[in-house]
Amino acid sequence: MNKRDDGRNSCGDHGAEVAQKHAKKRCKELDINGPGKVRINQAGCLDRCEEGPVLVVYPEGTWYTYVDTSDIDEIVDSHLVNGVVVDRLKI
Repeated sequence: MNKRDDGRNSCGDHGAEVAQKHAKKRCKELDINGPGKVRINQAGCLDRCEEGPVLVVYPEGTWYTYVDTSDIDEIVDSHLVNGVVVDRLKI
């Protein structure tokens, strides 16, 4: 959710905060959050800010890009709920 002060593009300029809040809400709705379950947290710079926001799933270390909340929903439903990587969004 990095926001650069020097005018360069960053995730914060591409809706990262809205996406993070959406993912968090979605996980709560599905009751997959909480201790020992899924945790949606914020991150600073992951060194690809010029390319837009990124979502990383740990412990696998799967990196995703996304355009909108429907992409976030697909990652949550497919990867977090069913354990299936979303190849079309993987980077």
